[in-house]
Amino acid sequence: MSCSQDAVAENGVFPFDARAISKRFRHAAIFGALESLGDGDVMRFMNDHDPLPLLQQIQHRYGPQVEVNYVERDPGNIVIDFKIRLQSGAGCGESAGSGGCGCC
Repeated sequence: MSCSQDAVAENGVFPFDARAISKRFRHAAIFGALESLGDGDVMRFMNDHDPLPLLQQIQHRYGPQVEVNYVERDPGNIVIDFKIRLQSGAGCGESAGSGGCGCC
């Protein structure tokens, strides 16, 4: 098995466990991960609390390019799928070079 990022994805879903990242760096790491994804990719975000301020920041920063879907929303166990939806002609993120939603 390869050690590439694609080998970590299961069924096209890339796991991101925020609990394993220092709170000081968490949002920057999440934004970096989102910006590395391509159209149609999904990042499965896991956390111990509902990240409502983060969701507001994502909405403000990326708008409709990041679709948010709760998979689990139990106290102490939050799982959210972030799906990238790049729109042709939208202009935002197209010049980023990474193919991700490296937006505004």
